[in-house]
Amino acid sequence: MDYGLKGKNVLVTGSTKGLGEAIVRILAGEGANVIVSGRSEDLVKELSDKFRAEYGVNAVGIPADLGREGAAEKLFEESVTALGGLDILVNNAGIWPTAYVREMTLEQFDRTIYMNLEVPFLLSKMMVNHLIEQDRKGKIVQVVSQAAFHGSTTGHAHYAASKAGLVTFSRSLAREVAGYGINVNSVAPGMMETPMVEDALAKKKDYYNSRIPIGRVATPDEVAYCVAFLASNKADYLTGITIDATGGMLMR
Repeated sequence: MDYGLKGKNVLVTGSTKGLGEAIVRILAGEGANVIVSGRSEDLVKELSDKFRAEYGVNAVGIPADLGREGAAEKLFEESVTALGGLDILVNNAGIWPTAYVREMTLEQFDRTIYMNLEVPFLLSKMMVNHLIEQDRKGKIVQVVSQAAFHGSTTGHAHYAASKAGLVTFSRSLAREVAGYGINVNSVAPGMMETPMVEDALAKKKDYYNSRIPIGRVATPDEVAYCVAFLASNKADYLTGITIDATGGMLMR
């Protein structure tokens, strides 16, 4: 099936490992030109070189530490320059720190909100203005979490709050920009086999599996295909929705 992604220009944040790497690899495999971004300059270069060679697309690596002030704006501007414009933004980068509320510092809370909610806001705002100025239709896909709906019992209240905020922000943005031909949707993963949660899975994999009706955590590719679908022309009539890619961990 042709997903209409060939020749589209895509920025995927946090795309050097885990879910982000799977997303950018699948989109490049569909013929999209991609920005590979992440904190590791070596990984950014390695993956962008690999995708150019394997898929024949324009793959550009741009190192970015989105925790630094001004980094999101710089990444967006450099991405537009590198590809000559953007059609799709995937806000994937995020953090999953552990701290129970009774011990959580304001710095920990603020950093989580900044990375998981404020950075996607900044990039979404720039993307919307870019598309409107260019009179260009486009897609924004946010990676949220089942925790946005379930909450957390394992010391991730700040993470759950940040993702819940992103869900509602995205729904509101979808209402604002639908008339411009811009679709804004989200994917809510459950537990995945990614570097971000590998320590937790190593300690409590049976616990997490027991909470999933399908009986296992997801592979990054299984969730990445949901992102690719929402970025594609097959999702042109969908906006403001969240796909729950949780193996049944979240059912609504």
